[in-house]
Amino acid sequence: MDHMLSETRANIAIKLFGPDLFELRRIGREIETLAASVPGAVDVAMDAQSEIPLVSVTWDRAALANYGLRVASVSQALEAAFGGRAAGEVREGEATYDLVIRMPEYQRESLDHIRNTIITLDSGAQVPFSALAKIEYRQGPNTITREGVARNLVIMANVAERDLISVVEEIEQQIEQNIDLPAGYHVEFGGQFESLDAASSRLLILGTLVIVGIFALLFAAFGRLRDTWLVMLNLPLALIGGVAGVWFAGNTVTIASIIGFITLFGIATRNGVILVDHIRRLMTHRHLSVRDAVIQGAEERLAPILMTALGTALALIPLAAAAGEPGSEIQAPMAMVILYGLVSSTILNMLVVPCIFSRFAGETGEKR
Repeated sequence: MDHMLSETRANIAIKLFGPDLFELRRIGREIETLAASVPGAVDVAMDAQSEIPLVSVTWDRAALANYGLRVASVSQALEAAFGGRAAGEVREGEATYDLVIRMPEYQRESLDHIRNTIITLDSGAQVPFSALAKIEYRQGPNTITREGVARNLVIMANVAERDLISVVEEIEQQIEQNIDLPAGYHVEFGGQFESLDAASSRLLILGTLVIVGIFALLFAAFGRLRDTWLVMLNLPLALIGGVAGVWFAGNTVTIASIIGFITLFGIATRNGVILVDHIRRLMTHRHLSVRDAVIQGAEERLAPILMTALGTALALIPLAAAAGEPGSEIQAPMAMVILYGLVSSTILNMLVVPCIFSRFAGETGEKR
């Protein structure tokens, strides 16, 4: 899932950007050591790269200018010598093939042959490549990764027994204090942390809109601002248990737990609607006093609310019990938040809401 969300296999991706590949690997090893020393950071590893033999060509620009040559033209000549260049076409029946000219294989494998390869100038003079460039064998990386056109190196890490945000903050602090990045080099953080940050912001906005929408719908249904606030009282009551669920799930607020809170608020609001609406109906249609309506309404709605909550809880227990097992990273934290929040909201809804209703009911109705 981390790979699909953020194009990396790990919870944290420390992206190091810079122009020189060897300097990137040197700094990357230092960052890898620092990240591994941070509590909670596990499986710390740098992008796997291996060095392979390469032919390095360093052009002597002064010599090129002296002979009236450009880097592009001599580079194309060298590329043609190695990779070949189409000089024409060969037709065989209905098929047509390119006629490619290049150096023989034994010359392409010898560094001396490459150095002694002759290039003809416009004046007719001939110059070997060795007079125009420094050609040598050297070791180089087998892959070069880029992001936004810039070369980069990724140090990956997972998180265990600690929340993701605090681990990222400590790694960032360690890098700032212990590594002096040269000019042109900088570090960015990605991975699940990047996706979590963006998704948390979106869910926070959506969660706020959901609460506002619930309030508007309740006000439209009840027509009383006081009854609307009494129902909305269930949200902080549910929040008590939801926070306990986050603590038992590992004390980490994740995307799954945030979704669990949004779901929990909907369930808690439904229980409040059932209770407050029934009490208000008893006062309006049966003309009971506030005290009698609250007592009778709580007694009559106790069984339906408990049965609904119990049915939901029984469905969530298997998901919550699977916490820590592979594949339960999403449903287990969400189930824990809903389950614990359901317990607190159900109990407190039957105790706190009737008391608050009797105190701030407004219209008292007529006594029997």
